[in-house]
Amino acid sequence: MARVAKRKAAIAGVLMGMALSGPAAAQVAASVTLARDTTGSPAERAAAMLAQMTQAEKLTLLEGYFGTDFAPANFTMPPAAREGSAGYVPGIPRLGIPPQWQTDAGLGVASQGGAKQKRAATALPSGPATAATFDPELAYAGGRMIGREARAYGFNVMLGGAVNLLREPRNGRNFEYAGEDPLLAGAIVGAEIAGVQSNRVISTVKHYALNDQETDRGTGNFIIDEAAFRMSDLLTFELAIERGHPGSAMCAYNLVNGLHACESPFLLTDVLRRDWGWHGYVMSDWGAAHSTAASANAGLDQESGFGLQSDAWFGPDKLTAALAKGELDPARIDLMAGRILAAMFAHGLIDDPVTGTGAIDVAANQAVAQADAEAGIVLLKNDGNRLPIAAGAKRIAVIGGHADKGVISGGGSSQVYPDGENAVPGLKPTGWPGPVVFNPSSPLDALRKLLPGTRIDYASGDDPAAAAKLARGADLVIVFGTQWASESIDVPLHLDGAQDALIDTVAAANRNTVVVLQTGGPVLMPWAGKVPAIVEAWYPGRMGGAAIANILTGKINPSGHLPMTFPRSLDQLPYPGEPRKKEATYSEGATVGYKWFDAKGLSPQFPFGHGLSYTRFTYSDLAVTRTDAGVVATLTVTNSGERAGADAVQLYVSAPPDSGWEAPKRLAGFAKVVLWPGHSTRVSIAVDPRLLSVWDTSVPGWSRVPGGYTFSAAHSSRDLGKGVSIQLPAERLSPQWRP
Repeated sequence: MARVAKRKAAIAGVLMGMALSGPAAAQVAASVTLARDTTGSPAERAAAMLAQMTQAEKLTLLEGYFGTDFAPANFTMPPAAREGSAGYVPGIPRLGIPPQWQTDAGLGVASQGGAKQKRAATALPSGPATAATFDPELAYAGGRMIGREARAYGFNVMLGGAVNLLREPRNGRNFEYAGEDPLLAGAIVGAEIAGVQSNRVISTVKHYALNDQETDRGTGNFIIDEAAFRMSDLLTFELAIERGHPGSAMCAYNLVNGLHACESPFLLTDVLRRDWGWHGYVMSDWGAAHSTAASANAGLDQESGFGLQSDAWFGPDKLTAALAKGELDPARIDLMAGRILAAMFAHGLIDDPVTGTGAIDVAANQAVAQADAEAGIVLLKNDGNRLPIAAGAKRIAVIGGHADKGVISGGGSSQVYPDGENAVPGLKPTGWPGPVVFNPSSPLDALRKLLPGTRIDYASGDDPAAAAKLARGADLVIVFGTQWASESIDVPLHLDGAQDALIDTVAAANRNTVVVLQTGGPVLMPWAGKVPAIVEAWYPGRMGGAAIANILTGKINPSGHLPMTFPRSLDQLPYPGEPRKKEATYSEGATVGYKWFDAKGLSPQFPFGHGLSYTRFTYSDLAVTRTDAGVVATLTVTNSGERAGADAVQLYVSAPPDSGWEAPKRLAGFAKVVLWPGHSTRVSIAVDPRLLSVWDTSVPGWSRVPGGYTFSAAHSSRDLGKGVSIQLPAERLSPQWRP
């Protein structure tokens, strides 16, 4: 207890020391240049600040505190923190440097500490839903909306976006991420980051790297060959950083090739800064730091979330001791603090400080969330054109999924609490990593509004016999299946509880059964052959009920495409048993997702890129040319059906036999187009040369073998059009190459 009291007193002293006032403040201010002097570049302004700062002030910037009293009993929330937030870093008032107020942000402005400390905000659909839009412009709009609400609540550092590649389909955090392909995930999350930062706040790219499961996330040592790493997970981060220019990066809990991610010189210095030329600062995940000098020298700039972790590795006492022992050089402290300051200058935290007094346009923000959900819902199956709901349907049965109340969301630190109450309170777990939260947007209510002349009855599905009885008397049955996932857990690859059996029972009672899924990622579908139509709605966000109803009724034409492969069985996975534990070698290397299925000749339930529409799109006149900038593919897209709609055009490429590629083909580009019936448009897709290369560790850099490369326009990774081949010369790109 003495140690705890001493630590609390030290924290209080640091915080109080940053708040000079009265004559003392006026006297000091007369001798300094305030941070809001806009002379110079962000780096120059940071250097000017460092020249005026005491060592204690520099150290203050290097440690953040948890932003709520929900932490263990020996921690008191800093008084200037935003209650229920993820973190707080004190500012330096005498120099005009504001605090950093941090909150989780991937799907909206999140709250910590449970429902009692909730902060009502607009929940976007989950990460896979946004990725399923194949539309970076929508992703940017979603990020921009989040950043607006963050400013209104007084936050200036957003702990998103999350771009971990989907390697483990059972990962409980897949709902925060953007799927299995580096190009798609990097483009979508990069756009979200740019949208957030358009509000003059910092966005963080995370969790760097290989944090692709929750099992043993803090102790697991994940081993991967560098070339495979560069062509998969690292390429995903690289693309997101190039497109989003995040002010911060968050290093992950796990170990990578024997070192904790937050003390890996390879990750934090060699790749992130030397090769990619990134100039932001690295913060740790909350409790992911495990050392002082080793982490700082490796490239960690800020330890985050004291109050949750067991020790404060970047506390002023430990940093000062490391300096005294010669384990840290004073120049390293200047480098760390300078990176933080430069990011704050570059992204407007100092020139346009948040006040926490802004207004929130609820209707406008909900419209952004609904548009995202509608564009991300995927029509997986539609035999006999069961959807959209026929005008002649007189009686519809809606069953399960709490569809009478709302739509499910994912749990953990990214939980966004809606305006209004949790639509389905009391579901377990009610504590961490819960509570389970349903957004108050009822699909049942929305369907009734859109179909006023149709009788729509509801059954909870708790009694399968009663549900089957209701189904037998209906013209159409809609079963809602749910899977709750969360940070800190991994989940089985199936719907929660006995919902698979419920679908079997209902489908046997009425063959005209539609299944609407709300899941965090892929699930197995043992009943898929027994129902004519399946819709994947993901976690559809605050306006999910309305979005689902619009898709089912045809008010909106579905245009989502899967950002991940849905397997038929567990034995199709690289690791069909439990998620990897303790120390595991990624034997699949860069052969992730659809690439694994292609390389192994496996037939998935639904392939990456798959998504149906209520109209038909055809591709023609594909041409591939070399330009000074690289390779460009052009094609004509035609809406040959009878409804207006949007389509995600996908371009895949195959390499010569001796290319060294990890799989038969890669996604080389994509474009989202909107067309009226009978209309056509010409689409151009530029191909990043790294997607035509492999990583060569001997040079090092990107290397392309000469030969014939075949490009195909496709509706999915398994539905390719006629290929067009082009001869390409050998090419080498340095690690520092940028598009």
